[in-house]
Amino acid sequence: MARNRLALMILAAAALAGCGSTPPEPPPQPAPVAVAPPGPTKEEIRQRAVQHFLQRAEDAQREGFLTMPAGASAYDFYLQVRQLDPGNTRAQAGIQTVVMQLVAQARDALRQRSFGRVNSLLNTAEEIAPGNPLAQEVRTQLQKEQRRAQQDVTLEGAAAQAVLLPPAELSAQSDSMVVMLAAVAERIREHELRVVIVARTDTEGRWVYSQLRQAVPGYRVRGDIKLGSPPRLLLQKTQ
Repeated sequence: MARNRLALMILAAAALAGCGSTPPEPPPQPAPVAVAPPGPTKEEIRQRAVQHFLQRAEDAQREGFLTMPAGASAYDFYLQVRQLDPGNTRAQAGIQTVVMQLVAQARDALRQRSFGRVNSLLNTAEEIAPGNPLAQEVRTQLQKEQRRAQQDVTLEGAAAQAVLLPPAELSAQSDSMVVMLAAVAERIREHELRVVIVARTDTEGRWVYSQLRQAVPGYRVRGDIKLGSPPRLLLQKTQ
């Protein structure tokens, strides 16, 4: 009996020892919390806006929308850039290019004697860049052409002599046209007349003038060329 009791005590002690060596289960861990990435800074937002408006300005400029429509033109977008970044060199250069394009359009309109459009374009260019020398140069040319146009109106009055130039013969620069111009040149020299050559193109007008000069060598044919139709010569006694 004693041996059995001892054996039971040994077994019980071993069982207790085995239970004590088992490690406890770890406590449950909380689920990881997702951290949102930081948003753009104010400076990054500003730079993105600058690039956005620069791109829109350059696109509008390529498409010919220089100052119109209001709020969606190249000039308006460049102003947006300057508000965000006053020293932006691309915006400054872009505005200068807009002014140069306006002046170039004014020159083209002046060649077509579209005086109202010339004045409107120059007004816009000078509003953007007051005192621009290119705009002032075209403005001076405009004033000269307007004075010439006023003289032409007087020339086409009752005292004027109009000589129509047959368009087909003029286009072909035919021999009959050369003979006709030579006869007119003789009249110009004999009566000391002033001539305004009304031609469909500048090249056509210069050809007519060259024929008049060649027909009366040594005599200075005084006059001007203006674009118009039908082609003709306007002759008037010089003052």
